[in-house]
Amino acid sequence: MKFGKVADPSVVDFTLPATPLQTFKVLEQYKNRQEFEVFVGCAKWNKNDLKGFYPRGTKDELTYYATQFNSIEMNATFYNAPSKEQVKVWKDKTPSDFKFFPKIPQSISHYSRLLNTDEKVMAFTDSVAFFEEQLGTIFLQLHDNFHPKDFDRLAQFIEKFPKAFPLAVEVRNEAWLSNPDVFNSYCRLLEANDCANIIVDTAGRRDMVHLHLTNDTAFVRYVGANHPSDYDRLDEWLERITEWKKAGLQKLYFFIHQNIEVESPLLATYFIKNLNEALKLNLRYPNKQIPTLF
Repeated sequence: MKFGKVADPSVVDFTLPATPLQTFKVLEQYKNRQEFEVFVGCAKWNKNDLKGFYPRGTKDELTYYATQFNSIEMNATFYNAPSKEQVKVWKDKTPSDFKFFPKIPQSISHYSRLLNTDEKVMAFTDSVAFFEEQLGTIFLQLHDNFHPKDFDRLAQFIEKFPKAFPLAVEVRNEAWLSNPDVFNSYCRLLEANDCANIIVDTAGRRDMVHLHLTNDTAFVRYVGANHPSDYDRLDEWLERITEWKKAGLQKLYFFIHQNIEVESPLLATYFIKNLNEALKLNLRYPNKQIPTLF
């Protein structure tokens, strides 16, 4: 994942900001519930990106990947909306506790820019519905140049999105995040529609590590910089997630990217092991100990 890549990660302050008071207010309403659902994975499963991850002779990459992790962030659906038949094929290759988190196709988010997309949305949701109980949260990533002047367009899209499908949203244009009034209005929109506010932790866009949760879900897209600091950053995330769980967090969806994706399984394995220990979980991770590249 090249988004937010910088030439020298060592000069970046990766410290997470303080959790906003509004996040604690949102989580407070869930504090007495017992649920805690955790899915951690990578963004891709193809062998070309995850070189060295698959044992020699692996016949099907997704089948193997799903034995190592419990989820996948599906960037593939951004480029091509899948057919129902394709979704069924993917589902049948994975165990029942594995979940898919598909990205809304660019034909909706980027080319149509959320205008006149009802039929495309219906076709997409009709297809991914065939994941059945293995469908995680669908997520919308807006184009870098999708500006707050189109707030009403986004609001209409979210309000019309089929309520049977959990939705998370990622805004990238800096104007959404730099203007407090705009950002607060955006967060209120997500809260009102029970949508997750996606947090992106990447080197070159520290404004996207806003830590504003808008429902019971933390949906985090973590982008490592192929630098030793990647592991320290994950340690800090573990501390923050522990804090949020005590405050009422019910669902954690944490997907690990890298500028060079080959290292994503290494980071994910490290994170899951520590998450399991800290929160008494039993998430699966690759059994094979792959040597760190650092």
